[in-house]
Amino acid sequence: MNVHSAAPLTATYGAETISAHPALEVALVSMPFVSIVRPSIQLGLLKSLAEREGVRASTFHLTLEFAHHIGPALYETLCGHRGLMFGDWLFSVAAFGSQAPDPDDRFLAEYGTEIQRMLKGSGADLDRIRRLRHEEIPAFLDRMLSEISWERFRVVGFTCTFQQNAASFALARRLKERHPGLSCIFGGANFEGEMGVELVRTIEAVDYAVIGEADVAFPQFLAALKRGGDPHEVPGVVARRDGQVTPLKASPPFERLDTLPVPDYDEFFTRAESLDLLTPAARREVFIPFESARGCWWGQKKHCTFCGLNGTTMAFRAKTPERVIEELGTLAQRYRSFRFEAVDNILAPNYLQGLFGRLKESGSDYVFFYEVKSNLNRDRLKALRDGGVRQIQPGIESLNTHVLKLMRKGVTGIQNVNTLRWALYYGIGVSWNLLWGFPHEMEEDYAEQLHLMKQLIHLQPPGGAGRIWMERYSPLFTDRQAFPARYVRPEASYSYVYPPSVQLERVAYFFDYELQHTLPQSVYEATSRHVVDWQEAWKASERPALTFWSSPGFVQIQDTRWPGEHGTYTFKGPLASIYSACSDGPLSAEELRQQLQLNVPEAEFQQWLSDFCACGLMMRDGTQYLSLALPAIKYR
Repeated sequence: MNVHSAAPLTATYGAETISAHPALEVALVSMPFVSIVRPSIQLGLLKSLAEREGVRASTFHLTLEFAHHIGPALYETLCGHRGLMFGDWLFSVAAFGSQAPDPDDRFLAEYGTEIQRMLKGSGADLDRIRRLRHEEIPAFLDRMLSEISWERFRVVGFTCTFQQNAASFALARRLKERHPGLSCIFGGANFEGEMGVELVRTIEAVDYAVIGEADVAFPQFLAALKRGGDPHEVPGVVARRDGQVTPLKASPPFERLDTLPVPDYDEFFTRAESLDLLTPAARREVFIPFESARGCWWGQKKHCTFCGLNGTTMAFRAKTPERVIEELGTLAQRYRSFRFEAVDNILAPNYLQGLFGRLKESGSDYVFFYEVKSNLNRDRLKALRDGGVRQIQPGIESLNTHVLKLMRKGVTGIQNVNTLRWALYYGIGVSWNLLWGFPHEMEEDYAEQLHLMKQLIHLQPPGGAGRIWMERYSPLFTDRQAFPARYVRPEASYSYVYPPSVQLERVAYFFDYELQHTLPQSVYEATSRHVVDWQEAWKASERPALTFWSSPGFVQIQDTRWPGEHGTYTFKGPLASIYSACSDGPLSAEELRQQLQLNVPEAEFQQWLSDFCACGLMMRDGTQYLSLALPAIKYR
């Protein structure tokens, strides 16, 4: 979350071999920094899995406690930051004590400008950050240690994604100091592959880790504890023994998603309301996380070059539509919200009719966020709208076909524009970003894209634009032959977080790099400036618009894309037919001629298309043409 949006459902556990215990209890903890606007699906599902195994489990969204401790506005600002390991750095002294690499806050001198820019509007400054690190965080950890009856638990599990590591280590360290017999278990996306192995090897508070999905490993781990056995024998589980990490017995991706229990979010809502972070009436505004699929069916065909998701679990698996509908009903009734956020990395193709068609027929009032592939046409977007989808993340990333090919996206620029058009028409918000910096891009790619972008100011702008990040498990990172680099090394701020004993190249997810065969930054500066202008235009009281009205043989287009340059275009006869035909989706000149049965000279026909493009009313991508205006009458 896009991120990356969802982490593998993993957990990690225990220390020395644990004897059988008649009433095993497990605590499952989510520490800063992840947003408090929704519960953790990791905790919710692991709790349900544990209780199905007959083990009493309690969840602790201590993210809520920390947000209440420092103020929710500042907390969300810190959660929203991506790039520097800022959140982990804040907790690193608490996590590693004298072994922390930066007790004197050199991090603030090195990255102060970027941090101050991030904090703008939050009411916090660098002095507050110092107090937060050295005073408020220790006080928060001490309070959590004393207010919760940890002595009743034999096992405490932590789920770690993005910048949750150091805060989790900090609490686990204190727990083990006060309760030496306690076993601490870690997991999540940050423990995938060699990252988890290295953290088990070097972090004393980590006793066990589940490497990969926990749907089978976690219940088997608990069963081993109840028997008094050593859980490191469980496939997917590793432990530290005599300073070494036990061999990992790999387990296959979990296939039977329909058999998973419904996540239990009770504690999140109870705690949020008790802290006045949520009112009972506001429950209906919470987007409840749910899972309908795992893996990526497109990634199984072609792994997008920059994507580090699904590192070891790319295989696509989906719940049946019937199971999803049942789960949605249970969650809506239990938590009194009709809003749902799918944690899937990509929409299952059969859900367009199999799920959303049934939801439309049932009259359900659910509202959804989904990640989707960006090759959506009008009919598909209408099906999503009719089924309740109001926000999508389609992975657009570029509007240039050559750059998209370099990304291995499997779509064209004109398809991405068409997705933006019909999403706007059907009232579906689009979360997307422009990425650049891929090997073998050409300057003309960005000149052409910039020219096109200036015509698209009536469509939803990207949320941001910038150079690609190098992520572990992405082809850019793993395939040095295809993507030669002058250097690749862990992102620099990791060195301010972890002790020298930790091999950063084995625990880092983000990397600094310089790839060969890339363009200089100056090529992208005009694009970057235009994205800012585009975003500002959409903040205006009257947004840019390009709409058309049509009847047989007649089209009228109103263009209000640019202030002071409003205009109206009127087309009749074959010109009107051409414009209407190219509205539903891209068509080639040959397809247009065949569809409309136009008996006009080829040169004249091509000139008409060129004139539409010259006026900014159409776009051309290769041999295909697309009308840019949207029908004035919405939702048909």
